[in-house]
Amino acid sequence: MTTKGRKPVMSLYDGMVEDPSIEYPDTDGEPMAEDEEQLFSMIDTISTLQEWFAAREDVHVGGDLLFYYRMNDNETRVAPDVFVTFGSDKGRRRHWRVWTEGRAPDFVMEMASGSTWRRDMRQKRDIYALLDVTEYWRFDPGQSFFTPPLVGERLVDGEYTPLPTAKDEDGLLRGYSEVLGLDLCVLPDGDLRFYDRVTGRWLRTLREESMEREAEAAARQAAEAALRQETAARQALEEEVRRLRQQMNSGG
Repeated sequence: MTTKGRKPVMSLYDGMVEDPSIEYPDTDGEPMAEDEEQLFSMIDTISTLQEWFAAREDVHVGGDLLFYYRMNDNETRVAPDVFVTFGSDKGRRRHWRVWTEGRAPDFVMEMASGSTWRRDMRQKRDIYALLDVTEYWRFDPGQSFFTPPLVGERLVDGEYTPLPTAKDEDGLLRGYSEVLGLDLCVLPDGDLRFYDRVTGRWLRTLREESMEREAEAAARQAAEAALRQETAARQALEEEVRRLRQQMNSGG
């Protein structure tokens, strides 16, 4: 399938009229993920990017949502593991009809599993090129299916061309997403994380934020307990001093 020279995605529907009698299912009956490595990678990535773009009302971040891209055809669809669409509101969808939304994602990432990684490299790649998805990334959470485990491509004149990825001085496999304005990094433990060059900080996952909040709460509770002990000890000392003074004043 060639994509060279294709027109913008909305031109695919020129002259077409949607048939209101056709229903578009919200599920294809497939599980969200094949294993926990794929599942947690999806959840961490989606939640991290949702938090990152929380202040942007015109950015929709989602995943595992059915995209219908052929009008009046409810059997032809694709479900990106992770996607980011600029120029779309945050409202929750049960599915996504490209011709109704007026756009397809600008960024897509697929998380590899044993039954999906080959299709991600071929059929889905062609579909995303057809839909003018600017950046298409693939990540192998278990580092079992392709090397390097992070691959990025950018659409140029209708064809995907590789985005550079390389190990940095800390040994992290790193690539840059111009669409997101973030570095994508594979940590030594195999997890995928995002890094903001502007602020020089790592974006935290919800799990990391939860662990940090729990640690802060535990530290606060320990500090409060220590303060109570210190206060009780000081009060006991003050009471003992008062008792001794009373004894001295009474001549006892």
